[in-house]
Amino acid sequence: MTYNDNNNNNELYKNPTYHTADNTYFNENISKPKSKKPGLLSQMIIVSVVSSIISGALVGSYFQLISPAVNSANKQEQTSTQSIQSYDSSSKAKMILAAESSDSSITDIAEKVSPSIVGIRVTVPSTRKNNIFGNYFFNGQEQSQTPKAGEGSGIIIKNDGYIMTNDHVIADAINSKTGKLIDGAKIEVYLSSKNDVPYTAQVVGRDSLTDLAVIKIDAKNLPAAKLGNSDNIKVGELAIAIGNPGGLEYMGSVTVGVISGINRKVEGTETTGFKLIQTDAAINPGNSGGALVNSRGEIIGINSVKIVAQGFESLGFAIPVNKAMEIVNSLIQYKYVKGRIQLGITGDINYTEEIAKQYDMPAGVYVSDVQMFSSAYKAGIRKGDIITKFDGVSVKSVNDINDIKLKHKVGDVVSVEIYRDNETLTLKVTLAESKN
Repeated sequence: MTYNDNNNNNELYKNPTYHTADNTYFNENISKPKSKKPGLLSQMIIVSVVSSIISGALVGSYFQLISPAVNSANKQEQTSTQSIQSYDSSSKAKMILAAESSDSSITDIAEKVSPSIVGIRVTVPSTRKNNIFGNYFFNGQEQSQTPKAGEGSGIIIKNDGYIMTNDHVIADAINSKTGKLIDGAKIEVYLSSKNDVPYTAQVVGRDSLTDLAVIKIDAKNLPAAKLGNSDNIKVGELAIAIGNPGGLEYMGSVTVGVISGINRKVEGTETTGFKLIQTDAAINPGNSGGALVNSRGEIIGINSVKIVAQGFESLGFAIPVNKAMEIVNSLIQYKYVKGRIQLGITGDINYTEEIAKQYDMPAGVYVSDVQMFSSAYKAGIRKGDIITKFDGVSVKSVNDINDIKLKHKVGDVVSVEIYRDNETLTLKVTLAESKN
């Protein structure tokens, strides 16, 4: 066996046997000496000496070259292992600390909040006329048809039976003129713990402008939801929607997402007067009136609107709970939203800037109706007028007017600029309180 030194390898093969003061090399081909063969003892001595020299060279090489490399590799492996162990320990520690200090898990949140979410079924009587034969033979009398029903969600806000929901969930059961239940209509509430025995609910108050309503059932010791602070939410936070998508068949469904945006304004919706919370947690028909919950199991919003259009996906909205409770508390105490200003007009949403340009008319709010004896009526605003400015500010929608109204109080007088019969008029409107 021969050890190859990289620095002298070529010389070794060129000059296999030579001697210097510092180096000694041996050739495997030893020429026979001319003298007589040595004896057995001499041969043994020679072999022993040669073996000793070779062994010494190998051992020396090991300690000089191989051993340091092996030790270095071992040290690197040991350092790497220690590093991994340290990383694992650190990661586990961080995970444990995170688990101990984090908010409740989604499962815990669902178990905590779900009992406070109810199912609401609205049944409205429906009628139809007899067929042509009935009209002749039975004097055209109307026959009752299977009642139609709508289903939604609600949130228990007081343990003695007060429930918050969306106004559109119960609107079909209400007579728009009297504000009372239609004859034969009923609103039923289903609790998660007793979903086979409905409670008959009474309407406490409703507000179509903000799409909020309060109903009440005759029950005690109900699990009222814990309310959070919607003013403190941030984009990216956990958002959990709990409700009944598709109706009572899927009662208590839980979907998870994040807060996608805050202070959103959605044109064409009834939730006027404040901005909405946007979330990508799935909100489907039946979820309306249900809860949007944060990571602490607190209600931060009331699920209300979902944009369903081509090109949009996972775009849901909720009414901030802080604003909702202002409306709800007023409905409970006064049966209407106290301090709200009434103008008394209905705007035509089909009148857009494009339509205005097409007919060479000014952009603004086209008045399609004026409520009798309202602030607008008393000021002289009439059906067919186009409101171009409200309180000196150009307006293009009823929402624009409502936003300006929020800056005023009952009794304030504001100027309203209208366009009528190719003439611009400025009227003074005294803002009155709405008790509807």
